[in-house]
Amino acid sequence: MTATQHCNGAPLVVYIEGEMTIYRAAELKQTLLTPIAEGAVLEFDLSRVTELDSAGVQLLMLAKRTAQAKQSELRLVAHSPAVLDVIGLLNLGSYFGDAPVSRPRAA
Repeated sequence: MTATQHCNGAPLVVYIEGEMTIYRAAELKQTLLTPIAEGAVLEFDLSRVTELDSAGVQLLMLAKRTAQAKQSELRLVAHSPAVLDVIGLLNLGSYFGDAPVSRPRAA
């Protein structure tokens, strides 16, 4: 997982890599929640996620709720096929408020 801060008020982008599963939930929890700051704009780039299970979905939902509580904006961007499958299956597109996009973000 890597984070990139863009200039000129652009969002902080966190690139999530590999599996978002129960086997990495403890590792990912703090990594996902730490960059959420009051009033900040944050994007989770999901283009490198290879697998997503219910524990990974719960982490994304927790991050979204935490950002809302801090009046921050959290966007999910560049959804990988694995992410698209699970978000579609669980009908969570409207929960996250982001239009799923399968192509990677421009660097």
